[in-house]
Order: sequence, then structure tokens, then C-alpha cells
Amino acid sequence: MTALPPEEIWRGRPVPPPDAWPAARALDRSPVCRQSDFETGWFAWWTASLGERLRYHRKLWEFAVIAQALHERGLLRMGARGLGFGVGHEPLPAYFAARGCRITATDLHAEAAAGVGWIETAQHAAGLDPLQRPDLCPPDVLIDRVAFRPADMTAIPPDLGGFDFCWSACALEHLGSLAAGLDFIEASLATLRPGGVAVHTTEFNLSSDEHTVDHQGTVLFRARDLRELADRLTAAGHHVAPLDLTPGGGPVDRYLDLPPYRAEPHLKLALERFYTTSVAIVVTRGS
Repeated sequence: MTALPPEEIWRGRPVPPPDAWPAARALDRSPVCRQSDFETGWFAWWTASLGERLRYHRKLWEFAVIAQALHERGLLRMGARGLGFGVGHEPLPAYFAARGCRITATDLHAEAAAGVGWIETAQHAAGLDPLQRPDLCPPDVLIDRVAFRPADMTAIPPDLGGFDFCWSACALEHLGSLAAGLDFIEASLATLRPGGVAVHTTEFNLSSDEHTVDHQGTVLFRARDLRELADRLTAAGHHVAPLDLTPGGGPVDRYLDLPPYRAEPHLKLALERFYTTSVAIVVTRGS
């Protein structure tokens, strides 16, 4: 990892290409966050569609990757049913509703969220108000197409089922342990109809496939954890988009952001004594 790249490499960049459009097969894999994705037409298209500014930030990558993965599988369509976990103040429920989807948005019960600081840092939703994005979806349309309910990701309510897709954006690493996060991904598949798709993003340990952070407020998943999960889900009859865990070699990829973290560039960062970035896991439920 290197020092901050020269500003001309990242400030005001990447520049959106003139042919920005969602790709047909950009997410037939489960990738890690890389600089090269930010410089594609599909990424620029999703950034604009979600009302965001194009910049090198991994949270933007998570939103764009979730939307792209669902789009190319034909799930962002009128009447499709989607379930969001730990939605906080994300733009995704509003955007999906604007595309005609019927969304159930969930987040931790308010009392539990206050106990871990999510409310104080504006990362928690307790109703539809934090999900309103008039620039993406008219308020009356959002109220009609989005329902909110509290839900614990470690104990998904059994009546949540039959959805066409579900997603979470960097929430499952806060469930208390590696095992709890992996169990959540598997449990989330039970909320889907056969052929439904789950897209989850989380923390990926770039430093070690042996040592990591576990049993803390934020845990870091290793390559071996994800491979074992993929094997487990495949054995259960599901399809996991192949893992693509190469970290990328661009100058922004090589920059390690240190606390207090920058607004940009922010793709790879130091957490505890490890380097980490975001990874997306894309799973299609089997029959």
C-alpha cells in the first residue's frame, strides 16, 4: 500500500464516459471493490441514477454493485418484490421503488440501534422518513411501494418470504461474529422464492487468510470464510457467482486510507491491524 496519490489522479475523477449505460454482464461474479469498476460506463450510469456524485468511495461502489447485479438479472422491474436489510439512509429503497418494485425495508429495532450508536451517526432507519429521496422517487410513490418494519438480521422474521431479491450494504459485519454474518447470508436465502437473488456487501480482509477480526463490533471476512460459505451454499443447491477476490492494481487501489478516514479516495482502509475493502456476494436461490 502506498501514500495518497497525486490529486490529478483522483480529485474530480473519474470522468463519466459519454456512453454510460448499465452493462449486460458486469456482475456475473462476486467481486471486491476495485478502482477499475469506477471507470466504467455502467458504474457512472448507476452513480447518476442513484443521485450520487461519481468519486472513488467504496460505499458508492456497494450501492452501484447491488443495483447492477439486480438489474442484469432482470429484477428491477414493475411488481418485483425486494427485501432490504439494515437499510439505514440508503438511496436503494427509493430508487427500486421508482423502478416499480415493491420493497420491504428493514433495520434494527430502535432500542438496539441506539445501544450501538447507529442512531447518533445517522446510520439507522426507524420508518420511511429516512428513506425519502424526492430526487429519486416521488414521496407518494415511495409511501405506496415501500413498507418499513424493524427486523433483527440474526433472527429474520419467518413471515418474510417469497421475495424476488434481497440485499444488504455493509451491515452483516456488525452482527457480532464471522459465523453470525455467514449464517445471515444463508438465512437470507430463505426469504426468496426459488430463483430469487441475494446481493450482500461486507468487509473483506486483504491482509491475511489466517488472522482476522472476530467477535467484535466489526468483523473482517477472509477469503477462506467466503470460499467455505460458497461451498456450503453450493452444496445446499444454490448458485454463488464465482468469487473474484483480486484487489486491483490501480494507484487508488494501492492507497491505504487511515483513520480519521477521508471523504475520498476511500477504497482500501486500515481497520485494527488489517487492510480491508468491500466485497459483494451474489447468490441465486436454488429450488
